[in-house]
Amino acid sequence: MENIVAEVTELRFALDTFYLLMSGVLVMWMAAGFSMLEAGLVRAKNTTEILTKNVVLFAIACTMFLLVGYNIMYVDNAAGGWLPSFGALMGTQASDAGHSLESDFFFQVVFVATAMSVVSGAVAERMKLFAFLVFSVVFTSVIYPLEGYWTWGGGFLSEAGFSDFAGSGIVHLAGAAAALAGVLLLGARKGKYGKDGSVHPIPGSNMPLATLGTFILWMGWFGFNGGSQLALSTADDAQAIGVVFLNTNAAAATGAIAALIVSKFKWGKADLTMILNGALAGLVAITADPASPSPLFACLIGAVAGVIVVYSIITFDKLKIDDPVGALSVHGVCGIFGLLVVPLSNSDATFGAQIYGAAVIFGFVFAASWVVWSIIKVTMGIRVTAEEEETGMDLHDCGIEAYPEFKD
Repeated sequence: MENIVAEVTELRFALDTFYLLMSGVLVMWMAAGFSMLEAGLVRAKNTTEILTKNVVLFAIACTMFLLVGYNIMYVDNAAGGWLPSFGALMGTQASDAGHSLESDFFFQVVFVATAMSVVSGAVAERMKLFAFLVFSVVFTSVIYPLEGYWTWGGGFLSEAGFSDFAGSGIVHLAGAAAALAGVLLLGARKGKYGKDGSVHPIPGSNMPLATLGTFILWMGWFGFNGGSQLALSTADDAQAIGVVFLNTNAAAATGAIAALIVSKFKWGKADLTMILNGALAGLVAITADPASPSPLFACLIGAVAGVIVVYSIITFDKLKIDDPVGALSVHGVCGIFGLLVVPLSNSDATFGAQIYGAAVIFGFVFAASWVVWSIIKVTMGIRVTAEEEETGMDLHDCGIEAYPEFKD
């Protein structure tokens, strides 16, 4: 009997480890989604640079979270509090762990890269490449792990009852807060806003790429949300994962439909960029808790997020806050919305705790990012010159054009 129990335990350990690894692979695939989405939504002269940023930020996130961030967020932490301790590299495997520590690290590190990818699109087309990469080092090694520890690592937000199943706040809102600080210090792209307050749209260069990127992100989100169950080996876990997949897909679908309806109502046309952002808005909003809502309520969450994201993008433009890909609206505004609706379907969550958690995450990440961006701005500068912006980031930062056979 003991041998049978041991074999079942080992089998469950192997199955949960494999599920976490494959979920991490899906989330890693989201890096390709962000790359394609952003490459499609920037102008052709900035495509190589935005792709370079996405590749290198992923590499930086993987390295810095391994060397520093994972230990801050999870390893050898004292229970509760706001300041984590600093354990040895990768720590040791807990005796009662349901999966390997290495698989847990892999699953967590791709979340870090996702948060940093949010920043990439918002500051596109006018930020110095190496200024962005320096910020990536600090964000992925210290800023994200510290705020993540406060909830997922057992810190004070967790003790306060803040609930964020897969990261509407911890990942998406944090990335948007860091992006907002950079955007405000950076300023708008040349020609985006007129002196009379008018907004001059700057179309992206490749809508097929942007659409492909959105579908890749949509697919990767099943690993993002489904993997956050952290286990597959029991009937309850398997049932919960099925619900998470269903609700994640439903919210994305209704987000896209709602954005289509709003754009048709407002401009008389089906705005593809708004539809794409509507799907992503639904995904971000449901991420705070994809396990508790009924499928119909998940549809409603996605639809409301699809409406919110359109008007949020319009509002940011009215405020002359230039966000080329809509990241602040998709990940920030809809991330907050997702957190605030959790108590409507999850009786363990409260509005007070959700508001508190959202305010703490946004306030800390925005303030810390503002300090880091400001230091970078003073020391090495964060914005390219007007001439370099006009020529394009590809030739200035990378020396390689994405589409050398096609000229403006």
